[in-house]
Amino acid sequence: MAEVIPFRGIVYNQERITDLAAVCTPPYDVISPEEQERFYGTDPYNVIRLILARTSDSDTAQDNRYTRAGREYDAWLREGILVRDELPAFYLTTIDFDAAGHALKRYGLIARVRLEPFEKGVVLPHETTFSKVKSDRFELMKVCHANFSPIFSLYSDRENILETLMAAVIGQAADMAFTDTYGHHHRLWRITDPAVTALVSKKMAAKTIYIADGHHRYETALTYRDWVAGRTPGFTDAHPANHVMMYLSSMEDPGMVILPAHRMLKEVDPGMLAGLLPRAAEFFDITEVSFDGKGSGRVPPSFSSALEAGADRHTIGVFTKGLPNLFLLSLKPGVMKARFGDALPAAVRDLDVTVLTRLIFMDLLGFDQARLDNEKLIAYATDPRKAVDGVLSGAWDVTFILNPTRIEQVQAVAQSGLIMPRKSTYFYPKVITGQTLNPLV
Repeated sequence: MAEVIPFRGIVYNQERITDLAAVCTPPYDVISPEEQERFYGTDPYNVIRLILARTSDSDTAQDNRYTRAGREYDAWLREGILVRDELPAFYLTTIDFDAAGHALKRYGLIARVRLEPFEKGVVLPHETTFSKVKSDRFELMKVCHANFSPIFSLYSDRENILETLMAAVIGQAADMAFTDTYGHHHRLWRITDPAVTALVSKKMAAKTIYIADGHHRYETALTYRDWVAGRTPGFTDAHPANHVMMYLSSMEDPGMVILPAHRMLKEVDPGMLAGLLPRAAEFFDITEVSFDGKGSGRVPPSFSSALEAGADRHTIGVFTKGLPNLFLLSLKPGVMKARFGDALPAAVRDLDVTVLTRLIFMDLLGFDQARLDNEKLIAYATDPRKAVDGVLSGAWDVTFILNPTRIEQVQAVAQSGLIMPRKSTYFYPKVITGQTLNPLV
């Protein structure tokens, strides 16, 4: 069973920090170097100094981005910039945003969730992770002993747990409200009534929790718990390291948006790249779409509409250097089953990202696992124009444009105990960092 409980979060003292937008950021792993510098200049107490501190050529084992983050964190607590709430609370949040021309709202519950190994089936992943990223987060946790960013997770809310939470704050002004640098409006309410929190915990106990975003941080939290247990005499189940901070959102929420993660590749073997389309013709129906590659609308509407219309056929867009036009590859019926059989279970086999990774990357372009694992040779973009621009600029050799993975596909893969290729989903918007922190001591 899932253990979802309230906690005494650490928050910015709004008597000292009057503009929360100036101190909150997206999660560390979507912040570019340029954004990192911008956040550094926004406010001296911006959470960027904790989640993604600067590196220096003079870094040592005693003075580095992790130790500097730890010193900042301790100082902000001493100075009263950060304060701990007096009562355990569930933190109900909303985010208002625009996507595809529609005004949307997504609800989230920030809570502590007991760490469970994936094999127990209580908390389930859906993507693979990079080891380097996990070691980075582990070093930060060892110094700071806190969760700075909640893990974005999903659950099915057919019992309307959300309604219980909303009823608890109806008519109340939000405890926090601000509009971030991307124009998203955030609100947060503390729910401290023991009767309400106990009811929500009871309802959540029967839920399976699916990690949407933050697999690295969840796996790091498991490692951190074991590290603390090995160093703490009398370590018990009551120790806060047994839990991790999560943002829990309903799969049925109308504001649940998944964007595609288009792939951009470089240092692709020229011969393999030149022969890609001829080899692909055995497995795909190929359509050429002309465009001039000029102006801001680089991807013509006809391409985008055809890509979306071909979602049921696993249609994938391709743009490669040396060729003037865009191409659409629509998988021929039965190809994946015939080529991979039961080696790929149906829940994974029927994903566009699997078609791309296994059939196109590995079979047609000859990539091995080491090539797939090399973060320096692949980048991701949610905007197809950015992906195409990357090839036009010469920074990348080829880009693959995808339709988004559907929420029911995420659920099916996780329930089957399977794993999607990396970056199969891009849940939008990301969960903001800085509304509340979770102490682990």
